[in-house]
Amino acid sequence: MGDQAILARSALAAAEAYLAQAREAVGGLVLADGKFKADADRHQRALHGLAWIATLTEALTAVAAWAEDLTRRDRFNEGARLVLAIGFGEYLGQLAGGLPMSQSEMLRPFDLGLQAAAQTLLEDPAVLWFLSEGNAPESRLALIEFVRSGGAIPEETGDETLDMMREQMRRFTQARITPSAQGWHLADDLIPDEIIDEMAALGVFGICIAPEYGGLGLGKRAMCVVTEELSRGWIAAGSVGTRSEIAGELIAIAGTPAQKARYLPGLADGSILPTAVFTEPDAGSDLGSLRTRAVRDAKGDWRLTGAKTWITHAARSDLMTVLARSDPDSADYAGLSMFLAPKPRGDAANPFPAEGMSGGEIRVLGYRGMKEYE
Repeated sequence: MGDQAILARSALAAAEAYLAQAREAVGGLVLADGKFKADADRHQRALHGLAWIATLTEALTAVAAWAEDLTRRDRFNEGARLVLAIGFGEYLGQLAGGLPMSQSEMLRPFDLGLQAAAQTLLEDPAVLWFLSEGNAPESRLALIEFVRSGGAIPEETGDETLDMMREQMRRFTQARITPSAQGWHLADDLIPDEIIDEMAALGVFGICIAPEYGGLGLGKRAMCVVTEELSRGWIAAGSVGTRSEIAGELIAIAGTPAQKARYLPGLADGSILPTAVFTEPDAGSDLGSLRTRAVRDAKGDWRLTGAKTWITHAARSDLMTVLARSDPDSADYAGLSMFLAPKPRGDAANPFPAEGMSGGEIRVLGYRGMKEYE
């Protein structure tokens, strides 16, 4: 089984060579003397595609390292072998054949002039094995049968703290979330307040916040472990903690000392529930096109005017991180500022009980539990 980990490392080298050629191709479009050209925005799709290629290559790097670590500890079992084979085969196939950047947008080697590079990738013996045998239907069926028969894929990280957190969160999820999740979903309810309180007591909302502000200071990997375990029971339970992670990081990186002292302790202990207020009706992921305006009044206070949409957990939140245009003469991301805007908690009947705010729920089929609003 260790031989397959070696094979993955060889295939990874081929993927890294493909990434290097993609970087060179896109660089030729957007760079001059090592700096972005003035018209680099014309090539946003190419830049987006390069980011996806780099992301998939980084994922392969992480999976290869995972397999090697398990091999060293003699924990690379049949389930791990199948996960490695299927995962590598799928991602290598996307790199060489077509990478789904969204439901309706594919990036193909031809789009970046990488046909020859893709052919070289496909001809690599290790890559060819993962494509033809590793990700074969038989491998997927074997993985299903492995799990059905009670087989376990090794999950330990090698970090005692992270492994203990995984076990603790799994027990909590099995006891408090999984039994009721389907009922909450069918009723389209918010995650109950008592569950939020119990998650807060377990430290879910302060995982990435520094200890001096009441957090655990454990970083992104711990956040991923906790989110994964909570999401086993209900995706909303896993996602609600990431709201605090987003707000906490924004404030930790760019907030003033007073803002950190005011907000970070409450985010860490769950007494302040935040929401990210970025997306607008006419600007989805293109944040540089946001139109919400921020203008200082005669008293020096900021007034924000605009429309936001798809705002998750907005009604029950206490704090909004709002992205708005503070430079009225700008037309791109350089004129944006991030604002911290406290708000009173609302409920289903009155989601935004604040003067100057109005909005309503966007009904969704899935991903319930926090609700979406405009």
